[in-house]
Amino acid sequence: MATSQVETVSTIADKAKLALAIALVVASLAGFYLLAKQGQIAQWGGLMVGLVAAVVVFMTAEPGKQFVAFGRDSWREVKKVVWPARKEAMQMTAYVFAFVVVMALFLWLTDKTLEWVFYDLILGWRK
Repeated sequence: MATSQVETVSTIADKAKLALAIALVVASLAGFYLLAKQGQIAQWGGLMVGLVAAVVVFMTAEPGKQFVAFGRDSWREVKKVVWPARKEAMQMTAYVFAFVVVMALFLWLTDKTLEWVFYDLILGWRK
């Protein structure tokens, strides 16, 4: 089971790291547009370097570490899932498609019946 411990303590260093990561993302996006005259390699290189630096800074902060721990816990839970066999998945998919077709026919018939009742019988508007 995942840890249920909740901590909201955030140090000034973590806040500074998050601010720096956001600043790096904004700077890399700005650099992408400012390097338009330098060529696409410089544009994309600057963008990738800035985004990688932002991810590295984010991962050193406590929220980044918590994000990685959450990902590990999630992957551990996914491994516990009992996935259906191919035959079961195909049967359930066929049931869903059949239900959709039946529901579409029902709604179409209801619409046409109400159209006939209101326009032909009540209002007398013939097509």
